[in-house]
Amino acid sequence: MAVIKPIKALRFTEKAGNIQDCVCPPYDIISESEREALIAKNEYNVVRLELPIGEDRYNEAGKTLSDWLNKGVLARDEEQGIFVYREEFNVGGKDYCLTGMICLVELREFADRVILPHEETLTKAKQDRLNLMKGTGCNFSSIYSLYSDESGKIAEILAKKTEETPICRFTDEENVTHTLWKIGCECQLNTIINALADKQLFIADGHHRYETALNYKRGLENAPEGADADHVMMTLVDMDDKGLVVFPTHRLIVDRKVDRKEIEAKCEADFNMKTLPLCDLVPALAKGENGHTYALYTGGNDFLLMEFKEESKRIIDNRSEAYSDLDVSILHSTVLENALGIDKENMANQVNLRYTRSLEEAIESVKNGKADAAFLINATKVSQIKAVALAGDKMPQKSTYFYPKLKTGLVMNILKK
Repeated sequence: MAVIKPIKALRFTEKAGNIQDCVCPPYDIISESEREALIAKNEYNVVRLELPIGEDRYNEAGKTLSDWLNKGVLARDEEQGIFVYREEFNVGGKDYCLTGMICLVELREFADRVILPHEETLTKAKQDRLNLMKGTGCNFSSIYSLYSDESGKIAEILAKKTEETPICRFTDEENVTHTLWKIGCECQLNTIINALADKQLFIADGHHRYETALNYKRGLENAPEGADADHVMMTLVDMDDKGLVVFPTHRLIVDRKVDRKEIEAKCEADFNMKTLPLCDLVPALAKGENGHTYALYTGGNDFLLMEFKEESKRIIDNRSEAYSDLDVSILHSTVLENALGIDKENMANQVNLRYTRSLEEAIESVKNGKADAAFLINATKVSQIKAVALAGDKMPQKSTYFYPKLKTGLVMNILKK
């Protein structure tokens, strides 16, 4: 099953300045202005490598990496290890603590059923990441994956390590505290490796980067067996970790008029519906989090609560039962496709569909006219992610949003060709 090994990490040195000024969020959620602000804070921010700009951006990223290595701003650890990475944060007034480990994982094709995806990917994004890997020969950010640790052996090692003095600890602009330790003890490393040897890994975030790593490996000519390109950097988290938080990703309808009465008429066979005041939106959604409950907002001071009828459940388009039981799957097939006529190609190309994890932003987008309507949903559960992956299926795009995101640049991985 899963084959992991320690990483001889590439990391920022003291010459780069404070580590919190060198790291960045994942590349795909960084705006142009945010990128500029990160670089203004520290010229050695990893965003220059992870999200290069310009016509020759990928080669420029490679040159920048070489320059920083030559200056000693970046250096590779002399000793390999597995890194313990903790995020402490607050959501809705509740404190959370998420603990994972950063290591190298042997690349396996999805057909091998060792590393399992749960979400569809986009070709354009994969090409961008492949070009960056070719230009730099490096993983700057890790893929976020889940595992099971029924024995508790891994949890015990991680807990002991977090009692020690960390390599670094800082709190970011979202008030998330990030802490890093390194496990170098061979006995502990072997225990972790053996504990995962019969496990499957479930990709939580980073599907594009994983498929890119596969494509990068396939593109290498005469690569020696066991080369670093056979592995990819991952942050592994126990799927029973109480710090796992998944946010919902709400759907915004743009450039397509949405008539609430029309939706009610077309969906009455499958949904129980009622109009409620906007102030009841959050508790109404929370009450239906274990069912299939949605809120349609088209403006004004009220919304349409839509509760999917139990008797309307069915297998969607010959997909798996796990896929068919997802809130996003039911919303897409029953409402967006059947009632609004927004087909799969339209959704994939985001012609009339946009996404936001912020309920407040979704409401405001309708109020200010940036969106014609908002479908507000509950979060996908970790158990559902596992079920879909085990069924060999994939969720619609933007079905999950794991929070908080992993920082890019704390630990990096150089690939040898």
